[in-house]
Amino acid sequence: MDSKEKVSRRLPDWMKVPLPDGVKYAKVKALTEGKHLNTICISGNCPNKAECWSKGTATFMILGEKCTRNCGFCQVKTMKPDPVDPEEAHILAGAISEMGLKHAVITSVCRDDIADGGASVWANTIKVVKEKNPGLTMEVLIPDFRGNLKDMDKVIHEKPEVISHNLETVRRLTPGLRSVASYEQSLGVLRYLVASGVNTKTGIMVGLGESEEEVKETMRDARAAGVNIFTIGQYLQPGPKHHPIIEFVKPAVFHAYKRYGKEIGFDHIESSPLVRSSYNAEKHIHIQK
Repeated sequence: MDSKEKVSRRLPDWMKVPLPDGVKYAKVKALTEGKHLNTICISGNCPNKAECWSKGTATFMILGEKCTRNCGFCQVKTMKPDPVDPEEAHILAGAISEMGLKHAVITSVCRDDIADGGASVWANTIKVVKEKNPGLTMEVLIPDFRGNLKDMDKVIHEKPEVISHNLETVRRLTPGLRSVASYEQSLGVLRYLVASGVNTKTGIMVGLGESEEEVKETMRDARAAGVNIFTIGQYLQPGPKHHPIIEFVKPAVFHAYKRYGKEIGFDHIESSPLVRSSYNAEKHIHIQK
């Protein structure tokens, strides 16, 4: 079966989601569009958009919508980024306040064109958002900053409740799917985050051609690094030029991964076909290391 055929395969029943509806969905949609906010919900074509927006939650994306990397699984645009908007943090903080959120998830594109990979912008955004929204809890999903630990320190210093950095896939498939990041470098990022004392989270996609044993190996690697929160979800091909879907992994397999994750010591694991790294993120802040 070639890539084109794989793209055209119909989604199995367990991958189908309800249509967007509700007042909260409309409010989040209006605010993000009206304030020109970037969300991974849109940029990443997240299948949980209807559910999350209907609950009044969203995952915001800072540092623009254009990424300097060209990963084979990602829908975010790859092109020369625009200059950083100095008002972005304040606009985001105001939108979160208008939404009345108690918990926010923030991610970003990779900005290898900036000296510190955007870490200073990250730190300022966390600070401004928290100052505008007292009592807000936060998860941040960060890039690897090319492994520069001093840059990561800028984010750690602002004390978000959860810091996440995704492995994305198993070791064998990483070179063909991630254009710059390496498996070992991402493990190094996770080890450093764990050593800082923060709740640390990572996640992977399945259905890319990995074996079940490779998934379990990745889970063991993350656990050995000290990671306490892990997510697993089905990969969905953004377009014909991206890596094809090799398999729609059945729900029973996801359940088995969840059982295994608990057996090897994760404090919390989200594992089901529609899971994305920020899914049910508000539950993860209550986990104690």
